[in-house]
Amino acid sequence: MTVNLVNRDENCINEHVRVCYEDVLAEPEGSHSIDCVWKLSYCCFNCSKGCCYNLLAIFCGIPSALCWGFEFAIIAFYHIWYLTPCLRAYMINCGMMQKYFEACLRCCIGPVCETCGLFFSQITVKNVS
Repeated sequence: MTVNLVNRDENCINEHVRVCYEDVLAEPEGSHSIDCVWKLSYCCFNCSKGCCYNLLAIFCGIPSALCWGFEFAIIAFYHIWYLTPCLRAYMINCGMMQKYFEACLRCCIGPVCETCGLFFSQITVKNVS
């Protein structure tokens, strides 16, 4: 597996954190600073954001990736070796309980329903005009 160094968010899962200078700072008409201040603030914003992000990525990115790798490995292990077998055992037991419940209904309620069916089948309705 190779790492895409050009498009590092192929699935666009972090579009919500894309931040540009124009998204954060804006001067409305009638409230403009001196051009050199606006240009310098643009450079300061982009440089500080880039440097800070790179420093955080250098010092925290690898340990964070290691922790998240462990986290997802634990989740996968838990699902494969615990949750799926538990769910399978539950489904087997539910199948058995379904048969037991069906047998109880046939024994206890079946005769009552059959008797009611025979009783109500003797009723005739005559239309009197």
